[in-house]
Amino acid sequence: MKIVMAIIKPFKLEEVRDALTAIGVHGLTVTEVKGYGRQKGHTEIYRGAEYAVSFLPKLKIEVAVSSDLVAKVIDAISAAAKTGQIGDGKIFVSPIEQAVRIRTGERDGDAL
Repeated sequence: MKIVMAIIKPFKLEEVRDALTAIGVHGLTVTEVKGYGRQKGHTEIYRGAEYAVSFLPKLKIEVAVSSDLVAKVIDAISAAAKTGQIGDGKIFVSPIEQAVRIRTGERDGDAL
């Protein structure tokens, strides 16, 4: 089992969700986050004054999947979230030691 975590632009959420649903992934967690990478933020103009925005709004999507689905999940997220512009995001994959469905007590693969 793996957890796939993706940081994406907020307006790409529906496209990513649809892409994941299409490959059979039905559960995901979405968190509003702020951060920066290579782009180091940007400047905006508000009421004629220019100011720097250091942390940009992003969404963090977390999906727990079986190990054999990881490549499909990465491909689906990459294709749906890509704009070709700086700041498209990143995908991280980490192992999951154990998963438990609280309602039924199912464990590991059955709990996903």
